Amino acid sequence: MKHISHLAQIVGKYQLTPSAEITTSGSYTASLSIRSGYGAGTHDRVFRFLPRFGTAAAAKHYAIEQGKSYVQQPALPA
Repeated sequence: MKHISHLAQIVGKYQLTPSAEITTSGSYTASLSIRSGYGAGTHDRVFRFLPRFGTAAAAKHYAIEQGKSYVQQPALPA
């Protein structure tokens, strides 16, 4: 089951949307969508993180924090 956050955060020109998915062992994995642009120029990059978490909320919090750190870099990697 995938837990998608309905409360995306805006950081500058980026929309960060975290999600968490439960694993077969009962822990959660974290993913993050970073979206920029509008209309036909929209770009969406999805990241999946390796750590496992005890709750969906912890996984989503981790994803948001990683995303904030990423988008605040002076020059984003391609």
